[in-house]
Order: sequence, then C-alpha cells, then structure tokens
Amino acid sequence: MKLILLSGGSGTRLWPLSNDSRAKQFLKVLQNEQTGEIESMVQRVYRQLSEVVAVEDMIVATNAAQVDMLRNQLGDIPIVVEPERRDTFPAIALACTYLYSALGMKEDEVVGVVSVDAFVDVAFYQQVKKLEKLVMATTADIGLLGIKPTYPSSKYGYLIPKQYTEYMQVDRFVEKPSEEAAEVLIGEGAYWNSGVFAFPLKLLLNKLKKGGFSNSYEELLEQFSRLPKNSFDYEVVEKLTKITALTYDGYWKDLGTWNTLTEEMSQQVIGNGGLSEDSYNTHIVNELDLPVKVLGISNAVVAVSADGILVTDKPASSRMKDMLHEGLFSRPMYEERRWGWYRVLDVTRKDGREILTKRLCVEAGKNLSYQYHNYRSEVWTIISGDAIFILDDEIKMVLPGDVLSIPLGSRHCLYALTDTELIEVQMGDLIIEEDIVRLEKDWSAIMESIR
Repeated sequence: MKLILLSGGSGTRLWPLSNDSRAKQFLKVLQNEQTGEIESMVQRVYRQLSEVVAVEDMIVATNAAQVDMLRNQLGDIPIVVEPERRDTFPAIALACTYLYSALGMKEDEVVGVVSVDAFVDVAFYQQVKKLEKLVMATTADIGLLGIKPTYPSSKYGYLIPKQYTEYMQVDRFVEKPSEEAAEVLIGEGAYWNSGVFAFPLKLLLNKLKKGGFSNSYEELLEQFSRLPKNSFDYEVVEKLTKITALTYDGYWKDLGTWNTLTEEMSQQVIGNGGLSEDSYNTHIVNELDLPVKVLGISNAVVAVSADGILVTDKPASSRMKDMLHEGLFSRPMYEERRWGWYRVLDVTRKDGREILTKRLCVEAGKNLSYQYHNYRSEVWTIISGDAIFILDDEIKMVLPGDVLSIPLGSRHCLYALTDTELIEVQMGDLIIEEDIVRLEKDWSAIMESIR
C-alpha cells in the first residue's frame, strides 16, 4: 500500500510559533521517546509510519509554502506540490495521479491517506496498514478508521455503524454534532472519524475521468484550478455506499491548541526561560535569545518567537484564532528551509528604499541556490562557520568576519562546509521573497554550470 501524507494548514491557533508558512505540524516541541531529542509532529508521524510501512511507499501532498520546511525536517521524501490551496479532495486527487502516472502504481492497488498532525501511538498506524487487506477482502469502495470516543465532542465527525462484527459497516456520517447529540450518537455505538482513508486507486482515477479531468499528473497540474474546491469527505466518501471501517481504541489526540499541545510536552521550558516554584502547570516556549521569566503564574502558556509574544491562560488558548487580525501573516519572521533557517531581525524604509535584515543559518553540507535578484542588492556578513561563496561564477572561501557585497542582478550562492551563520541585509525598491530567480539548486549542478 502506498501512503499519501497530507500536510496542509497555516498557523493560527498556535501563533506566534506557527505562521503562514510554518503550520502546527512543524513546531519542534515534542520529545522523541527513543532518543530524548525534541521533534515536530510531522517528524513524529513520519518516524512512527516508518516502523509500519517502507519509506519508499510514502509521499507527501502539500502546498508550495511548506516544501522547504518538509525537506528540512524529513529529507528527500517525494513531495507532490499543489499549485494552489484547494482543500483535501484536489490534494489527494493530484497525489493519486502522481502515484499512477509518475510512479506506475496499478489501478487495483490500495492507497492510504493520513494527516501529518495526529498525536497517536504506533498501534494507530498498524491499524491503517490493516485497512489494505480489509478493503481488498470486502471489495469495499473505501476503508476508514474510527476512533473510540472518550467524551462527547462537537469538534469531530462521527461514523455511525450499520453492522459491527470484526469490522464496521458504515451506515452514515454525522459532521460535528452538538455535545448533546454526540452523547446520543456514542450511545448508538458511533466512533470519531479519524480522517484516514484507504481505497483502490481506480476509485479516484475513475472519478477524475467522469469529471472530465486527466489521470496524468502533469496534465492534472494544468487543470488543478478547475477541480472542486471541496473536502475529500464531502466530494468522495459521503457519496459512496459500500464503506467499511476498522476501529482504534488507543491514544489519539488533536494537538490543535496550546492547551492540548502542552499536555504532551515533556519539558515545561523550551528555550531561554525560567519558572518560579509557585508557577504550576505553566509552560514557556521561547525561540529568541532574550530570557523569559515567569513568577507566580499558573495554568498558563508563554510563547515567544520573532513573530510575536503570546501570554495566555491555558483554557483560553482555544480562542487564539478569533484574535488574529488580517495581515498578521504578511511576512513570516521565521522560516525553516531545505538548507537551514532564517529569522527576520528588522524591517525599515528609508529614503524610499526598503531595508530588510535577516539572520541565516546554512547547515553543514547544504547550500543556497545559485540565484539573482531583480529588485534588490544584498550585503552578507559571515558570523560563524566556513563556506564556499560564488559570485558571478567566481569561487572563493569565506570565513567569520568576511563581508560580501552582492549587486543587483549578480548570480550568487553559498555552500556551508560547517554550520554557517550570516547576517543578510537586503536593500531595494521592492523587498519580496518572490524576487529570486533560481538558476540551479543542487550543488553539483551549480559547480557543473560554472565550469
């Protein structure tokens, strides 16, 4: 079975650590129980799945804003990039055509779909793996995974069983009922809908054909904006009649707010911070170098990043999304990229020109792409590390203290021999991330191009 890992969303409820490019699944706040190191939700999910299915059987479906962060955290896993954000049905459809036309997956093979932000035990993914055999044995249209409810929740959809023996035959769905209605449904044997799907590849291929769309990945990329902007549940699942499901009675949690996320954090303080002894059940997550101290405040979260500062009572953290005003994510102040990370230090306008100052870290063995800019010049000051710098095909070694001037239109890149930090000052009439013309990304290709 091939697995599609859905990675979407933007940062709202876990602001200020999450932003428009760094969704909640990328926040490194969870402890790897095997190594003791801090990891993100997507790294945890990928690690757990790797114990159940082969790494080469997984691909990620995501938007362009998350590609570099996925590369940074997961490495070279195949990634299908949506041309625009259009909900889960278009994302899954595009990934299915990639499996079919690019990787040669057969129509009768079963494909599974999971999200990358669930907090579960490995046993959950073992059940996902079992869905493949269930779908093939029952010739069902689709297989789902139901979660045994622990309380009547209005946040989740429910699977209502028609019959339940070794597996569930699903009768109908109820989407996010009231808590009172959920209590009645649980009494009838309902399960939470986990958002996991398993189905023969031909189910999606046939649906695309009937809708006048191509089964070719390259052609569907061109048609992507015409696909129904709808969830996979509404567009596909709820229109099917032969639906089967396995159930999972183990640990499953949505870490969607600071309150629920901190319940799974093994450390009360991440980063430069300190708590007084009478600060009970309070957590600090600090991404800046400035110290954060909390005295006598309990049941709270203090989250600090380059994007802002949040101080919240834990139960109130679920209201975070309501407070975010339009334009908050106009410029992410921190991003992880395939080569490392950057943090915005300052943004100013002087004499009609914009000046943007960043601190970058290029990890050892990685490189910035060979690129040029049409609207800005740059000055780099190397803080630490040894690196190779190329400017207009000229190669030189750079060391801490070196100052590098990059005129507008000049081709340039940097390869880090050791972890290399630098201060980058961008100056121009227009400072935007899109002002990058990439000539080559791979270091060997860059070296080949300048010989």
